[in-house]
Amino acid sequence: MADLIVHGGKPLSGTITPSGNKNSILPILCATLLTDEKVTLLNVPNITDVEKLIGFFVDQGSRINWDRGGGRMDIDHSSFDAARLDGELPSGMRSAVLLFAPLLQRMKKLVIPTNAKGCTLGIRELDPHLEILEKLGAAVTHKGKLVMRLKNRFKGARHWPDYMSVTATENFVMAAVLADGESVLLNAASEPHVQDVCEVLAAMGADIEGLGTSKITVRGVKKLRGGSFTINTDHHEVVTFLALGAITGGEVRVKNSLPHHFDLINRSFAKLGVKIEYEGTTAIVRKNQKLVIEQPFTSNLLAKIEAAPWPYFPVDLLPCMIALAVRAEGAVMFWNKVYEGGFTWMSELSKFGAHVVVSDPHRITVYGAKPLRPTVVEAPYIIRAAVALYMVAASIEGKSIVKNADTIKRAHPNFVENLRSIGAHVEWK
Repeated sequence: MADLIVHGGKPLSGTITPSGNKNSILPILCATLLTDEKVTLLNVPNITDVEKLIGFFVDQGSRINWDRGGGRMDIDHSSFDAARLDGELPSGMRSAVLLFAPLLQRMKKLVIPTNAKGCTLGIRELDPHLEILEKLGAAVTHKGKLVMRLKNRFKGARHWPDYMSVTATENFVMAAVLADGESVLLNAASEPHVQDVCEVLAAMGADIEGLGTSKITVRGVKKLRGGSFTINTDHHEVVTFLALGAITGGEVRVKNSLPHHFDLINRSFAKLGVKIEYEGTTAIVRKNQKLVIEQPFTSNLLAKIEAAPWPYFPVDLLPCMIALAVRAEGAVMFWNKVYEGGFTWMSELSKFGAHVVVSDPHRITVYGAKPLRPTVVEAPYIIRAAVALYMVAASIEGKSIVKNADTIKRAHPNFVENLRSIGAHVEWK
């Protein structure tokens, strides 16, 4: 485990080119299993989860050539040998569930060892994925082992899940693109990374309708082709560096910022007194912005930022806004409508002197502009929470330590290098 050593109190200013979207590259990599033709991916982020997936592919016989520095990856699954697979999927990564549909398409049978605590992939809810696979014609049993079988092809079907799940939506699309007939998913997730996966599959020859909406219709085709595709910018990283500029009083410019995805995100910045400007696709936060909570017209209510599945404010970005609120004048409520464990790190935030009231597992209120001090905090295994703790530390003059912060590397391959390029005094230890 690595710690971030932070010498804060200095405005961070400069220009950042963000990396490719972690949440796009992983399902897109899984989707490449749906063709034996060569696929080239550009702007591939050099992150640990990508390493694990590529290692898995190579173990099964696929040929991968990855230029990590240049971000180019050439993939050839024509030599993928299902007989090599012993049931163990890549460990320690939630996105391993995205292999279910592509592997079933290739192997027709997938056996995964289980134990009393659940699947070897970890303790998580697999039911939405298994329901989709069953609905589309797979047979699923789980007595001692999780066994999935597919006879010939998936079959087109209509499915309406309990809630919008990003990975379940991606599994649905990957199963449906080569299915026999038409498939419809209602209550589909529509996040930018889900749109990215659908766009790549469409470019490979899939017939997908409803991109970016809660209803996706897929008409199965016989075969998908290869091609060359560029991974879109990570909008989480765009927000992170804009927020870092704002919280330290610097001026930060972020290239390739996907402004068409940012209307609501920019309004949320504005609630905390931060104005985001654009020059083409470059997003800019100007220096020395005064962080003041915008008061709602209904004056007896607190200002609030609500996070839920897209097109709500992205729940993964809530920690960045919480960090900004700690520095802003006024009070604001944050409502995480997805994860009941999303605010478990508030006790660490309070070590800086932040005033936070936890109402329940889903809601907190931040009372900002309180005196803060440098300190030592423990990062949770939540990427953006670790980033938020760094943000607060960077805004405070003096030395702070964010312990066990290397979870940041799962999404930001060049985090410290980017920070140093905009003037940060920070290092891994």
